[in-house]
Amino acid sequence: MERPRQPQQGRRRRIEELSRSSREKLLQSRDKMFSKFTSILQHAVEALAPSLPLQEDFVYHWKAITHYYIETSDDKAPVTDTNIPSHLEQMLVILVQEENEREFGETGPCMEYLLHHKILETLYTLGKADCPPGMKQQVLVFYTKLLGKIRQPLLPHINVHRPVQKLIRLCGEVLATPTENEEIQFLCIVCAKLKQDPYLVNFFLENKFKSLVSQGGPNAISEDVLKSQDSLSTDTGQSCQAEEPLGASGTEDQPSHQMGDLSTSLENLSVTALPEATVVRPNQDYNLVNSLLNLTRSPDGRIAVKACEGLMLLVSLPEPAAAKCLTQSTCLCELLTDRLASLYKALPQSVDPLDIETVEAVNWGLDSYSHKEDASAFPGKRALISFLSWFDYCDQLIKEAQKTAAVALAKAVHERFFIGVMEPQLMQTSEMGILTSTALLHRIVRQVTSDILLQEMVFFILGEQREPETLAEISRHPLRHRLIEHCDHISDEISIMTLRMFEHLLQKPNEHILYNLVLRNLEERNYTEYKPVCPEDKDVVENGLIAGAVDLEEDPLFTDISPDNTLSNQEWLSSSPPATPDHPKTDGKTEVHKIVNSFLCLVPDEAKSSYHVEGTGYDTYLRDAHRQFRDYCAICLRWEWPGSPKALERCNLEAAFFEGHFLKVLFDRMGRILDQPYDVNLQVTSVLSRLSLFPHPHIHEYLLDPYVNLASGCRSLFSVIVRVVGDLMVRIQRIQDFTPKLLLVRKRLLGLEPEGPVIDHITLLEGVIVLEEFCKELAAIAFVKYHAASTP
Repeated sequence: MERPRQPQQGRRRRIEELSRSSREKLLQSRDKMFSKFTSILQHAVEALAPSLPLQEDFVYHWKAITHYYIETSDDKAPVTDTNIPSHLEQMLVILVQEENEREFGETGPCMEYLLHHKILETLYTLGKADCPPGMKQQVLVFYTKLLGKIRQPLLPHINVHRPVQKLIRLCGEVLATPTENEEIQFLCIVCAKLKQDPYLVNFFLENKFKSLVSQGGPNAISEDVLKSQDSLSTDTGQSCQAEEPLGASGTEDQPSHQMGDLSTSLENLSVTALPEATVVRPNQDYNLVNSLLNLTRSPDGRIAVKACEGLMLLVSLPEPAAAKCLTQSTCLCELLTDRLASLYKALPQSVDPLDIETVEAVNWGLDSYSHKEDASAFPGKRALISFLSWFDYCDQLIKEAQKTAAVALAKAVHERFFIGVMEPQLMQTSEMGILTSTALLHRIVRQVTSDILLQEMVFFILGEQREPETLAEISRHPLRHRLIEHCDHISDEISIMTLRMFEHLLQKPNEHILYNLVLRNLEERNYTEYKPVCPEDKDVVENGLIAGAVDLEEDPLFTDISPDNTLSNQEWLSSSPPATPDHPKTDGKTEVHKIVNSFLCLVPDEAKSSYHVEGTGYDTYLRDAHRQFRDYCAICLRWEWPGSPKALERCNLEAAFFEGHFLKVLFDRMGRILDQPYDVNLQVTSVLSRLSLFPHPHIHEYLLDPYVNLASGCRSLFSVIVRVVGDLMVRIQRIQDFTPKLLLVRKRLLGLEPEGPVIDHITLLEGVIVLEEFCKELAAIAFVKYHAASTP
């Protein structure tokens, strides 16, 4: 029998296929080699041939490109295998050379040819078709170099800005494309040109009539319908300004919270119909912004950062029409807020507050973090840095933005992120959740630098109320009420973190913060009891005392204070201001040395321990008080506060006085200073000293004047401390070896003594030390403020 031949036939078939494939590859290689050889030969001929006039040379290169499309049947060969890139490069060289040989602003024949023959329009068409493959990349490079290298303004020409508009629409259509780098370079050069001449942005606000038709449910306008409505630009390139919407009000500004999430709003830019209505209105497309917004989602971090930089340039343009279009006709607000929300939600449920506070400062453009290289890594650090980095970008964007755009962006952050995302976290009942969310709020309060975003943050935290508080309405703004209550939370960690947040909030340059928390309740000075000055009281007033005031030395609580424990006029400071007759005080202040001594003598001698340790005297607080007071004066300078208290005759003293929820909680905590942990006491006194530094006469009077005549049922900071001292003097009697124990605790706190056995009554002893130091600090602040007021 014969052996079957099938295997031999199969081998022959495979050999033939391999041979055919090899021949095809050989032919392709030969064609590529021939193309490159042709290109080299062409350059050689051009180099050896006599130089043509620039215009002829320019026309030659352009026609060489157009002839390629006429003569070539193979449209699948990549553009790099053709002469097109070299011809485009030569055209650019000629245009630059022509401009350099002419006076600035004079248009040469080559540029005239480019504009008249609509070369950019043709290149856009070729780039859009990407024929041959890779042509889009070459067109983007040509546009970018043309706009970047030519100094004369090109964008005002209709045959430049119109194809530039069209090319902008092609950018960011698909993410992670091979042309992404060229796209972002092109968009950024356009942004840079607009930054140089902001009025040019009007050429890029494209008016389109949009018809919203409802058929019982939301229907999106198709992209084809939108594209069929071409730009309404005139021949000069000037864009028509957007008109107000036709029909009922409320169709133009839709509430921002109705927008979808980031991915939906960026990927689906169709306009939904209004229910049961047909509205035809002009609307503007800001395609430059839309393309940049798409590229901010690029997986390539460098592309995303460049896109953010481009947006930063666009929001800063001063043109009102552009600012309106930016916030009303693009997804910029949604991008900022949705990404903030997603990054916030990506954080772990529990993060150590110390980690949140101490993580290094974050700049949005430098969000590069390597977990492996970080010796201080902690769970969630990558997510935390990403959130803080994006918040920094939002802050800087709003800071740089045109005023109306900045307000709209900040309000979007307020409504969509602060209220929509942060508030539920701050209002929760889980202690761990409260601590983490408050620590994050504290961090962004410290980080914010934009005045407009700060204003929205303040309204979010405190509300917008400015009328005096009443005890019955302290919960009118729920978040404010909850945060202030957290200052007196059962968890010391939550109390400390919330107090620290308020302390940093008080240092921000925003007048509403202090007014809302404190000043609105002191405006009428109804914490005082008005006593008209009688003739027999004149001598007392001349001696520096208010009529009816009680001298501390006559108070039964201070009968044990000897003259040696006070500071004399000569001792209290060599830089003491001139005597009172040279500086008469018509605003009710007493002589400053009496005020200083009042605070220094509050703590009884047997409860003092600082004089046993060097460098802990009252004078150590003066330098800090002077620096801090100067800083606060700089912040408050533009708020135009009065220099003296409101005259009592013009005050409504009959109104019931309530110190306000914030001061109520602080005074309550201050009253428990002998029974609270050391760290809590430090934070409470720190906030109160910050308040005392503000240069408002009513704050000074209420917090720093021991001789103010308090109305019945009212308390001041001084009266709260007096009650604490009264309680202390009773409790001292029940503690054996009180003074040695007190000194030992102070030395341990200063690190002068090693930790040893637990000391009885440690909380009370630490509270006494904090109380003594706080009184010295208040005395220093009182002196510094008086000295500043007395200095011409």
